Amino acid sequence: MGDQRREKAGTAAMEDQGLVNASLRVIRGCAVQNGAIVAADSDLPDYPRQVQDYRYVWPRDASFMCVAANRAGLRDFQEGFFHWLLSRAEGMRESGLLFQNYHVNGPKRWLALQIDQNGSVLWAIADFYREDFPTAIRDLVKLLADGIVSVWGEGFFTTLTQDLWEERYAYPELKQFHTYSLAACIKGLQCAAPVDPAYAERAAAMERALKKANRKGIIRTAGRLRDATCDASLLGLVWPFGIYEPDDPLVDKLIGDIERSLVGKGGIRRYPLDAYDGHRRYGIDARRGGGAWPVLNFWMALVLSLRGERARARIYADHVLNRIRADRIPEQLFPNRIQEGVSPLGWSHAMYLLYRMLPDGGKLP
Repeated sequence: MGDQRREKAGTAAMEDQGLVNASLRVIRGCAVQNGAIVAADSDLPDYPRQVQDYRYVWPRDASFMCVAANRAGLRDFQEGFFHWLLSRAEGMRESGLLFQNYHVNGPKRWLALQIDQNGSVLWAIADFYREDFPTAIRDLVKLLADGIVSVWGEGFFTTLTQDLWEERYAYPELKQFHTYSLAACIKGLQCAAPVDPAYAERAAAMERALKKANRKGIIRTAGRLRDATCDASLLGLVWPFGIYEPDDPLVDKLIGDIERSLVGKGGIRRYPLDAYDGHRRYGIDARRGGGAWPVLNFWMALVLSLRGERARARIYADHVLNRIRADRIPEQLFPNRIQEGVSPLGWSHAMYLLYRMLPDGGKLP
C-alpha cells in the first residue's frame, strides 16, 4: 500500500512539473517580437474557433505573467514589455495612464481607464528589478506613479474609471472608487517609492481612505452609492496588494462570502449572475452564462495557503487541475459540453505558477 501511495505521489509530481513547463511555454508564447504581451496567443492551431480573440495587450494580464515568469526564473521578455509601454502604448508618455487594452502595435483598442493596471505594472517592475531601476525604467515608474496621483482626489478618483472585469464604472461625481483598483494603485505607489518617497505618503493616504470605506466589510465599490456585491477579485487585497493580512477578520468574512455566493461545485465565479462566457459568433459577443475562472481558484488557493490552510487550498487548485486538457488552462471552465473557454489564457497559467511557487517562498520546488 505504501509503494502504491509513493508511486501515485511521484506520478502527480511529474504531471505537476509538466504543467509548470507548459505554463512557462504559454506565457513565453504570449510575448511577441516587439515587446507586447498579449492575453492569449490566438495564432495557436488549437485555439478555440468560436471564442473571443484575445491577441491584445491588457497590461494587467501582462503584469501577472511577468511576475510569474520572473519568479520561475524566466526573465527574457519582461524588459521588452516595459519598453513597449514607453515606446508604443498610445498616450502613455503624455498622460501616464493605462487604458483598457491595446493593439499589439500600440494603439488603444478600447478606451476605458482601468487605473488598476498602472498599479499592477508598477508591481511587476519592482518585482523584476528589485528597486535597482535603470534610467529608462525610472522614467516609466515615474510616469505610471504620477498617472495614479493625477487622477486621485480627496478619497476618490477624479475621472471615470472602469473595474478590472470591464463591466462597471466608478463615477467621480459620486466620489466612487473600485476597491480592487484602489488597492492596486496603493501597491503600485509603494513600489514606486524608491524613485520618490512622496509616493509612499500618497499610498498611505489612499490606504486610509480604502480602509475607512471598508471597515465593516470589503466591498466592490465605495462612494456615495456603494456596491457590496460579492466579487472574487477582492482576494487581491490580500495578495498581491497586501492591504489586509491573511488572517484579518475582514478576510475571514470575504472568504466566507465568496464560498457562499460564488463557489459552485468547486469552481469560483467572478460575481453573482455573471453572464460573460467568452463566446463569439454571428459578429456578436454572446453572454450565455459565465463559468468558473481558474484564475480565481488559484487566487483562492494562494490566499488560503498564506493563511496556513494548505489542504483546503489544494481542493480549489485540484478542481482546475482535474478538469483541464493537454496542459492548457482556459479562461473559464463550464459544467457542460456546449460552452468553451478561451484557451490557453496567459493569466490563468500565471496564477497557477504563482500558487505553485508559494509553498517554497516564491521558488519553484
